Amino acid sequence: MPLLTRSTSTPTRAAAPAPRPLPWRLPAWLPPRRAAAAPVLNLALQGGGAHGAFTWGVLDVLAQQPGLRFEGLSGSSAGAMNAVVFAEGWRKGGAEGAREALAAFWRALGSQLPLEWLLKGRGEDIALAEHGKLLLKWVGQFSPEQLNPLDLNALRELLRSQIDFEALRAHSPFKLFIGATQANTGRLRLFRETELSVDVLLASACLPRVHRAVTIEGEPYWDGGYAANPAVFPLFYECRSRDVMLVLLSPLRHAGTPRTVEEIEQRALELAFSANLMREMRSYAQATAYAGQGTGWLRRGRLERRLHEMRFHMIDTQDIASMQRSETKLIAHGPFLELLHDHGVARAQAWLKQHRAALGASGTLDVAQSFA
Repeated sequence: MPLLTRSTSTPTRAAAPAPRPLPWRLPAWLPPRRAAAAPVLNLALQGGGAHGAFTWGVLDVLAQQPGLRFEGLSGSSAGAMNAVVFAEGWRKGGAEGAREALAAFWRALGSQLPLEWLLKGRGEDIALAEHGKLLLKWVGQFSPEQLNPLDLNALRELLRSQIDFEALRAHSPFKLFIGATQANTGRLRLFRETELSVDVLLASACLPRVHRAVTIEGEPYWDGGYAANPAVFPLFYECRSRDVMLVLLSPLRHAGTPRTVEEIEQRALELAFSANLMREMRSYAQATAYAGQGTGWLRRGRLERRLHEMRFHMIDTQDIASMQRSETKLIAHGPFLELLHDHGVARAQAWLKQHRAALGASGTLDVAQSFA
């Protein structure tokens, strides 16, 4: 019988797998991480007559951006028209409704007056003909009361037909800040979305050489561009979003120095309408620089932190030849408005291609360099 013996060899075992590192987890007492929120943008829309069709093109593109939201819109004159029509369209049908409302407004405006006989040239070269300029000079010798004793205004009926002011006052999708200038004091009045009416919009766009002052609550008002074009401070103080997009219709620097009386008058008016914005933006730059001197982040107050958190952006009309001449602000002619819309589309698309990722993260406008 064979002997039974115990083996002295050690059985081979498979190597144990290396321990996997445990995924890092937040402590239970901390809230879970949230996905990055979609950027929220505030819009400051400058006025400028027919040139406001450029802003139509910009808004047309911004409304199509997936994930981009809006909080506050501030505007005077044509900027106010764009802001309110955009909000009304959004109330009715979201982003697509806003695009449709803007297109309907500007195309209706461009078909109201038969301007062909006052114009010369086409496309970028369009301008008032000499007899058109003479007519404007002749009209300028009379007051609105003399020229229009019945105070007729085709824009009034257009606005009434396209905007349900009662519904927009109750259900505006955005915060609205519509600027108008008190004719007897020069003070800026900002009308909010809950105060909107056709008279508020007409007051914001009331050029005193063309239309009578618009009286609201016993106070006469002129174009908001005299006091703010547009007002930026309500977007700073009354909105949560830190991103502000300036859509400017007047260039920050003009090409050439005016020589003739007509050129000097036009430039003086343009500078008057831009002066408040230039001063306001310069104040932001100076206040931000001052708030950062000698204080750490923890020692900064609410105002200082807000100043440093602001992110400014800008889309403007610099180097667009057809928008460098003041007279073209008067050309509310369908084909010209469509041309300006296309310029706005191109500028907005170019800006987004270069800066879209910065929204919600960093500013793309050096305010100090541009305005200080």
